[in-house]
Amino acid sequence: MSAQRTTLADVAASAGVSVSTASLAFSGSGPIADATRTRVLDAARALSYAGPNPLGRQLRRGRSGIVGVIMGDALRRAFRDPVAVQVLDGLTTTLGPLGLGVLLVPGPDDSTQPAVDPLLGTAAMDVAVQMWGGTTDDPVLEMLRRRNTPAVLVEGTPQPDVAAIGIDDHGGMTELTRYLLDLGHTRIATVTLPFDRDRGEGAADPARIAAISWEITRRRLAGVTDAGVTPTVVYETPASLVENGAAAGRVLLQGADRPTAIVCQSDLLASGVVLAARELGLRVPQDVSVAGFDGLDLPWLAPDVLTTVAQPLAEKGAAIGEAVAELLAGRMPEPRVLPVQLRVGTTTGPPHA
Repeated sequence: MSAQRTTLADVAASAGVSVSTASLAFSGSGPIADATRTRVLDAARALSYAGPNPLGRQLRRGRSGIVGVIMGDALRRAFRDPVAVQVLDGLTTTLGPLGLGVLLVPGPDDSTQPAVDPLLGTAAMDVAVQMWGGTTDDPVLEMLRRRNTPAVLVEGTPQPDVAAIGIDDHGGMTELTRYLLDLGHTRIATVTLPFDRDRGEGAADPARIAAISWEITRRRLAGVTDAGVTPTVVYETPASLVENGAAAGRVLLQGADRPTAIVCQSDLLASGVVLAARELGLRVPQDVSVAGFDGLDLPWLAPDVLTTVAQPLAEKGAAIGEAVAELLAGRMPEPRVLPVQLRVGTTTGPPHA
């Protein structure tokens, strides 16, 4: 008898027990004697039976054992960003001991694609995690609400029916900008994350800035302006990648009125600006100071070490996992905001006289 055709009823008959007793033997719990469990498992091995269909077991429990993780970006970009990878590592490390798996749901590649992946409307998931870019009228959250799927929103706007995990990125950017002011910088530009699904690129005018819909970008830009700085240029990028930062740097660093400091909303963007400065023959930090956000280890940028605002990436992932566990237990966790820390490197200094 092949393993594919063997059923639980076959095992029960071979062990001389009822099907319900055989099922208890595989569940690992319930009122069944050790000797009976051993007899059932021995019969299963003899018949090459691997165990009950896990989907059926999940349906009986009323859970899938799956946490949907909505990335907010195409996976080909997301997995080039160490921030996403480290947060996911912290999340899966927390979910594993809970017996939970992860379903990755990619975001749209560009604005021509649907804002909501069709998978969100059909896939089995016990809890959903929306990673970045959430807004109060986000269509992803609306879909999850229609499905009555509990959700964790990462770095979005806290809402009563959604668990929220964030970092003090506004405070971190304010501290970083004040540090540059204390060094003597007055011409400070900023390179941002995407404003919205359109993923524009280039210097943003006031109307475009006023229309920012992604909360993470809005908060980090507000951190700069709340420090008392009106940026000489707000340069929007389509993604947090090195090449996007380099493209921004080439634009910002040409001309006599170039900024003396550039604040970037991610370390990958900042590292791209540093590479652009090298390409243009400028010295960092003598000719331009560059600072980022995330606290990534970037040994390939040597001898430079970025000045940055370090966020607790693995801890953030773990906090998301803990919020998932709370939701599965039927409790709404309190919003959490994790602290960040200014870390001064070699890429910032006083403006060159």
